[in-house]
Amino acid sequence: MNRRTFLKRGLASLITALGLSGSGYVYARNIEPFLLQIKKESIRSHKIPSSFNGFKIVQFSDTHIGFHYGLEQLNKLVSKINNLKPDIIVFTGDLVDEPNKYNNHFNLQEILSKLQAGYGKYWIYGNHDHGGYGTDIINNVMEQSGFNLLQNSHTLIENGNDRFILAGIDDVMLGDPDIHAALNNANDELFTILLSHEPDFADYVSSFPVDVQFSGHSHGGQVRLPFIGHLYTPDFAQKYVQGKYQIKDSDLTLFVNSGIGTTRLPYRFLCKPEVHLYTLERS
Repeated sequence: MNRRTFLKRGLASLITALGLSGSGYVYARNIEPFLLQIKKESIRSHKIPSSFNGFKIVQFSDTHIGFHYGLEQLNKLVSKINNLKPDIIVFTGDLVDEPNKYNNHFNLQEILSKLQAGYGKYWIYGNHDHGGYGTDIINNVMEQSGFNLLQNSHTLIENGNDRFILAGIDDVMLGDPDIHAALNNANDELFTILLSHEPDFADYVSSFPVDVQFSGHSHGGQVRLPFIGHLYTPDFAQKYVQGKYQIKDSDLTLFVNSGIGTTRLPYRFLCKPEVHLYTLERS
């Protein structure tokens, strides 16, 4: 950690300790974590077939169920996502905070099964999904919930004779990501979306024929302060933290979702939980 970062985090920690006392603490602990926002984005490209104009993709990420986020909140989340009437739903990792210690997987998959999307539901592993011996546990929950795993693989989303590619890689931190395998035999001329839990992987992805990357992992920092920004983000989410980025010297656009739940600390401050609603448009 360099001196500037050390001072920034030290000052930020002091401000947080003071600001999150009293009413600030109550807001960050009991109010903002439940102020779910729907973030709408249009994705435009000449590679998007005209038959996909208005096609809706919903991304949610980082629920971290079991750590101050339960099935009642998940039920409400499912209803809000279904009300958006998505064509595709994608989940970009970290379903349960500690999979091997969570004991309500049946009810969890029952709720996730209610999610509806005409062109399918897809997911990728996050680091918490692999952690805590959760790899097979989470895979079983998602499979029973009707989600299709994209682990270093891709699928074609088809509408008549038109199509685009939806690909996914394994978790960067605890998995075995292989973008070569994910795009194996994929048509470079087709519009391509990649799911990657960790956003900073975009710098590597930018040299491949990928148009858009959806990521999570960062939680947007969870706690953000005016003039300072986020206080902390995990590895592989330190360069790209929140929102939309155009990756330098490439055609890759990255969207970083701030997630639903919390981890490590049960606070959100100036960083509301969010669901992304993307609408495809042929430019």
